[in-house]
Amino acid sequence: MHELLIATHNPGKLREFAAIFAGLNLTLRSLDDVGITEEVAETGETFAANAILKARGYMALSGLPTLADDSGLEVAALHGAPGVHSARYGGLRGEAQLRYLLDQLKDVPWHARLARFVCVIALVRPGHPPELVEGTLPGVIEFEPRGSGGFGYDPLFYVLDEHCTLAELPAERKNRISHRAIAARAARNILERWMREGDPPGPAGER
Repeated sequence: MHELLIATHNPGKLREFAAIFAGLNLTLRSLDDVGITEEVAETGETFAANAILKARGYMALSGLPTLADDSGLEVAALHGAPGVHSARYGGLRGEAQLRYLLDQLKDVPWHARLARFVCVIALVRPGHPPELVEGTLPGVIEFEPRGSGGFGYDPLFYVLDEHCTLAELPAERKNRISHRAIAARAARNILERWMREGDPPGPAGER
């Protein structure tokens, strides 16, 4: 049995990865499980840069192979904003942040409100370069929030194939089609390859 650190304090995110990685010979640990309270600064200008920073930083702190992700919303009419600044866009949170985004898109017609959610996952293990995978979910920014589920920008993110916003989707369905789920399934392929190569993840220094 080998260990993989998932660089999160969020138990819900840990459960999502556990479901996707089910059947692998892995024990997943969260930052709380290994007693890490330090925060690795996300100073990168891209999702990939931030994911690598976090994965390398938390591997150094834990001594474990590590998976870290960075994700956010990109709106075409805003030249990719809020992007890596999604969580703190406009210096706001919650409903005020949604209203701020809508204000930036004032008078922008439906066909020009294209957007996508992006998740980049970095996997690192001792003695090897980082490996990256990406998941995206295309959509359109609504004119008003719809739905009470999900979090963040979900009430404004209309998924064309689902005919509703992410906040109107059942959680189980959202977790199957989300950008993070797509990236996590690709990450599983990397973990399976590590094991086939006879170099499965284990504590740093275990070769």
